[in-house]
Amino acid sequence: MKTLYVVRHGETMFNVQHRIQGWSDSPLTEKGIEQAKQVGKYFEDIPLDHAYSSTSERCCDTMELILQERLPYQRLKALKEMNFGILEGETERINPKGPKAYQTFFLPYGGESSNTVGKRMLECLTDLMSQPDNQNVLVVSHAGSSFNFLRMIQDPTEELNKGFSNGSIFVYQFEDQQFKLGKVIRLF
Repeated sequence: MKTLYVVRHGETMFNVQHRIQGWSDSPLTEKGIEQAKQVGKYFEDIPLDHAYSSTSERCCDTMELILQERLPYQRLKALKEMNFGILEGETERINPKGPKAYQTFFLPYGGESSNTVGKRMLECLTDLMSQPDNQNVLVVSHAGSSFNFLRMIQDPTEELNKGFSNGSIFVYQFEDQQFKLGKVIRLF
């Protein structure tokens, strides 16, 4: 059985300001840097053979702080956050209430549907975990993309109610081309 670790990036300036990030970016805060370092300590004794990150700066910076040059990583666009179109950078107060409302809310604004994001993540992560030499894989991504991936494989309500704080670690088992969530580690 293979193991996939999906980590949400550390806290960013936009997280603190309660702004919609999506494909736009903002830097890690000091707290976000510390979160990434703490996640790195969690992985110190866990064998990893491959690492992949969203192309967003906040994820790449988080990955580099976790790995501390332990192994190289590859940047993949398919691991990016949901695209919120022209609403990126706006206040989170305009976000729809609840996951169902997210499904198509951002389409008229040039964004993606949450189903598109979930399918993109599922396809990418299945492809990665199907590679024979990928046994213990680390991925750094985003809250929305991680949630929508989880939504593709199970009812996410219980985990959503617990929250996906920055630095959360989703541990999945991969066997027979299927993912199963083992646990979510919330260090913060």
